[in-house]
Amino acid sequence: MTVSVSLFLAFKELWRNRGRFFLVSLVIALITLLVIFLAGLGEGLAAANKEYLSNLEGELVVFQDQANLAVLSSQLSRSSMNDIRRVPGVADAGAIGTSSVFIEYPGMDPEAEPVSYSLVGVEPGHPGEPAVISGEQLAGLRANEVVIDERVAKQTNLQVGDTLTVKSTQGGIDEFYPLTVVGVTDSQQYFFQASIFVPLFTWDNVRPKPSVGNGQNELTYNIVNVQLENPADEAAMIDRLQSQVSGVEVVNVVTAYENSPGYAEQQSTLNTQRGFTLLIGVLVVGGFFQIQTLQKVGQVGMLKALGASNPLVALAAITQIVGTNMLGVTIGALATLLLALGLPSNIPIIFTGPQVVIAILTLLLIGPLGGLVSIRFLVRVEPLRALGLAS
Repeated sequence: MTVSVSLFLAFKELWRNRGRFFLVSLVIALITLLVIFLAGLGEGLAAANKEYLSNLEGELVVFQDQANLAVLSSQLSRSSMNDIRRVPGVADAGAIGTSSVFIEYPGMDPEAEPVSYSLVGVEPGHPGEPAVISGEQLAGLRANEVVIDERVAKQTNLQVGDTLTVKSTQGGIDEFYPLTVVGVTDSQQYFFQASIFVPLFTWDNVRPKPSVGNGQNELTYNIVNVQLENPADEAAMIDRLQSQVSGVEVVNVVTAYENSPGYAEQQSTLNTQRGFTLLIGVLVVGGFFQIQTLQKVGQVGMLKALGASNPLVALAAITQIVGTNMLGVTIGALATLLLALGLPSNIPIIFTGPQVVIAILTLLLIGPLGGLVSIRFLVRVEPLRALGLAS
């Protein structure tokens, strides 16, 4: 009986003041839109920074010990690779070199601004080389071949068998290197750029250099991806590698990408913005229902004088709060979906199922949380005092 009466009272008031409640739902919808977009932006920016590193086949990443876990600052040699592969417990290891280049391709608009891509050198057949989703893997360390990620393929319309040209500055002079596309991999962004993958020696030949023939006799690269015989021995292998190979710092893959330049600061900033947005939502809902409560003190007093219990009054208020909040969250989620469908592909926003569900569940909680004060006020209303009959 209490439940049915409270639901009747709640929906009666919602319908009578539908314009007012709908405006609050629209405010909640805007907050929902902002929260979900911030969550998607955080995921998109994180992916743009870490996508390639997070997909590495091996469990550990080896840096130069003085590089402070910065990929571009790390410089390792072939002798270090030989030492790493000899360490007991290492199943395989692959060198990785990174740089940034411009490319030219058939059908490119001559008036278009050149686009920069991450040029990643890998050892074919070893950790670090991404698996292709179409075409073939790289053939050898010196092959003039390239595997492009699907973002590059969409942006340039390049296909397997086409030829792209790497534009690279060598000692202040622009040099051009034609490479044949032999495969396409899935999205492998690195440091906010789509990636193209070439054999390690080819990478060393075509990457930008401050001078031609810089006098280095030994190939250097940035990091090594290590695959373990037993992934459960990760902690022990980190210690073993650092003790048996001189001049290196070893971390797991998660630590490697979390220490990418700006990654932690970027994510903490977005999380702070999300937190403040949710706080604003709590204050908006709480403020609205507190005003609603103050406006109907006399009505609540009359209900209590007629025998309405505190649970009945509280349940009616909770129903209004939850209903208004759910309507706002639903509108906001649908608006987010529609806007996401129309966003350009170059905007780094990625919506994942768990991320959206967590955001929506969090938003559904802000209604009851914001309305706690008004519910507490309602159950404390004295009938005689509310009707002005108290002595």
